Amino acid sequence: MRFPLPLVAILASFSCLADEGLWLFNNFPAEQVEKKYGFKVTDGFLDHLRLSSVRLGSGGSGSFVSPKGLVLTNHHVAFDCIQKLSSKEHDYVKNGFSAARPSDELACPDLEINVLLKMEEMTERVTGGIPPDTAPAEANRKRRASIAAIEKECSAATGNRCDVVTLFSGGRYDLYQYGKYTDVRLVFAPEFGIAFFGGDDDNFEYPRYALDMAFLRVYENGKPLETPNHLRFSKTGAKEGELTFVSGHPGTTQRLATVANLEFVRDIQAPLALRRLSQFMAALTKYGSQGTEQMRQRNDLFFGASNSFKAYTGFLGGLRDPALMTQKREEEGKLRDAVASKPALQTEYGSVWKDVAEAFAGAGAYYPKYYAYETVALGGSSLGYYARTLTRMAEEDKKPNGQRLKEYNDAARPELEQELFSTAPVYPEMEVAILAENLRFMSEELGADDPVVKELLQGKTPLEVARAAVESTKLADVEWRRKLAKDPSLLDGIKDDGVFRIARIVDDPARKYRKRWEDEIQAVLAISAGKIARARFDAFSGEEYPDATFTLRLTYGPAKGYTDAKGRKIPWATEMRGAFGHETGKYPYVLPASWKAAKGKLKANVPFNFVTTNDIHGGNSGSPTVDTKGELVGLIFDGNIESLPNRYVYEDGRARATHVASQGILHALREVYGAKRVLSELGF
Repeated sequence: MRFPLPLVAILASFSCLADEGLWLFNNFPAEQVEKKYGFKVTDGFLDHLRLSSVRLGSGGSGSFVSPKGLVLTNHHVAFDCIQKLSSKEHDYVKNGFSAARPSDELACPDLEINVLLKMEEMTERVTGGIPPDTAPAEANRKRRASIAAIEKECSAATGNRCDVVTLFSGGRYDLYQYGKYTDVRLVFAPEFGIAFFGGDDDNFEYPRYALDMAFLRVYENGKPLETPNHLRFSKTGAKEGELTFVSGHPGTTQRLATVANLEFVRDIQAPLALRRLSQFMAALTKYGSQGTEQMRQRNDLFFGASNSFKAYTGFLGGLRDPALMTQKREEEGKLRDAVASKPALQTEYGSVWKDVAEAFAGAGAYYPKYYAYETVALGGSSLGYYARTLTRMAEEDKKPNGQRLKEYNDAARPELEQELFSTAPVYPEMEVAILAENLRFMSEELGADDPVVKELLQGKTPLEVARAAVESTKLADVEWRRKLAKDPSLLDGIKDDGVFRIARIVDDPARKYRKRWEDEIQAVLAISAGKIARARFDAFSGEEYPDATFTLRLTYGPAKGYTDAKGRKIPWATEMRGAFGHETGKYPYVLPASWKAAKGKLKANVPFNFVTTNDIHGGNSGSPTVDTKGELVGLIFDGNIESLPNRYVYEDGRARATHVASQGILHALREVYGAKRVLSELGF
């Protein structure tokens, strides 16, 4: 169904006065903003902000901040690049990095940056030829084939990255065209100690004192990309109560999910993910304890896992909150009652909640196996990724484009090959530790008698199997990977490679349970959840935003403090002086030597971090925060712990988005780092 444009309100039945909404750029509620704040959001404002915003890799946001392709993002978003460029001799994570000259800028091994160029609705092309009585699994296959064809046609015609985006759980499909850039170089990064000051203790907490920022540069044909659309740094920064906008790529929300879906997440998915993350972190901690170099090698994976662990803890806490679940049941009940009161709506939509509930009721029996085989078995391992990718490429390339797994279709091939042929270093001993933990976790979760686990271990310990696998593989050699990708027939002759052995053993069962999940859950949701979205519109004549899908969204809200659960007044902003007062001399509250040396030059009252009511979620990290002039006043890097349940229900009583203040960035560049080259490019 085509949802009306522009969107101007949340559902009438569920309306609120809060600044809620992960709004599409082509569905932004401009009238609503003007009515509340007296500021008119024009098409020019939206277009400039959209073309200045970027998506990084598979998990972050950023923005162009100069006419020469300079990108501002979070340190933790650029962390993967910084880590891969580091070595035992040059630890840019620990010590920071600053390119004194253009020739000193270092190329990230496998980072892709995207800019959203165009959006076009494709619902009719995706779903139009599918009869209403088609079985869900078959309908899902037809939709996938249509999507693959659209993406391939678009990529071939334009040279752009083309993604068909599912909105409203299948109620609408849009084609997004992105400018795609793979020559990305590191320009500046502060020390990890200040970028993540407070460490995991302060993660998702506020007040904060962190310079979580980094600068990258996009190149095209060996020269800095010309970017006429870019954001100027504000000379004054944000002010308390001032309206702000955040443009970024929130990952996944489930605000439109049914209660049955949320109960499955609460009872099965989230607890399983937390067990995995907890034990994965423990394995990486043990590896890092062997020495400074081992600690450096594991940092990227460890901090990503610890961030996810804390996030999932907040998500699960929200779902286990009786008040939140009561609210979700009441919202769903109102919609179901409204549908039941109108015979035509009841005929069309009345069964959808039952269909979703029945699908999830059966998923608990097999989801742990699907998660173990598809996600855990090779997860976190570079060698495991290479083995699975090459194994599956050989099979998927034999199929018509529309019948392949999505990540192996023609439109996705450039991104896949960029990761497959990455020149990033591989650390054999860490690979052993990761694969051993994966096998141990599978054995513990599925039981030693699980047929796949038995075949993998063959009476040996997980560590013995992992070590033999790593010692017998040549997959760390990028030229070997290129050779195998070019001539898949060579795979048949590989008999003694233990990493390929693991990939081959888990591939059939992983495919089996992935297909079952896609046929029984995703296919049902694509029909039923799409119907629920249409039922909301038909029942209430209201309009709403879709759940987040790691696509570009725009949110708005004022800079505003709050009162925490203990009754304390939490200020809207922190100041530079607070970082020194927050230091204890013990990790993670240790300021870098550069900051201690510059203390006398720093102005104590310069804003460092601040909070707003902007509606954000994971993936928004690195998003630019702009004022009504369209000037950059902040950089999203976190939310407080109270914001995590916003994955399911938005509230702004205590939930806040956390930003690095533009004034803090500029002051640190000038007084701590003497980064004149970057400052000059920013216009200071």
